[in-house]
Amino acid sequence: MLWVLLFLVARKDSVKLIGPLLITLLGVGAWLKFRQRMNNRLSKNFNFSEFASKDGAEPTPDVLENLRKLTRNLEVIRAHFGNVPIKINSGWRSPAYNKTIPNAATNSQHVKGKAADIVIKGFTPRQIAAELEKLIEAKKISQGGIGVYPNFLHYDIRGKKARW
Repeated sequence: MLWVLLFLVARKDSVKLIGPLLITLLGVGAWLKFRQRMNNRLSKNFNFSEFASKDGAEPTPDVLENLRKLTRNLEVIRAHFGNVPIKINSGWRSPAYNKTIPNAATNSQHVKGKAADIVIKGFTPRQIAAELEKLIEAKKISQGGIGVYPNFLHYDIRGKKARW
């Protein structure tokens, strides 16, 4: 579209069209930026960029679907904690990136897009784990893995109980 504008600017008799073309170009640009932001959104409060593999790898469609399921659960957790934002320390990991992490499980739920290592400001990992157990018991979030670490909590939606 830019070439059309340049062509019209080069023609002396088409100056009247520059304004409407600029408005159209700006509108298209704003729409594309909006679509990009919406495509990046996994749920109301979570964007893909928070979960992206740190090596820049592109996720497969099944990973994206798993991340959407995971963020639906994280939305429930966020609401349970009074809408305090949840910080994602680690979300999806590409298989290649996962291999670079010391002691990472080869069959990690992170590789499937089913796990997140989280921090909720004002709550310890043990407090978060206790509340997640209540939410699972009440069937408000998916059964899965809960791992308590000194500075974060791992939660995944593997579908069966795993605790560490």
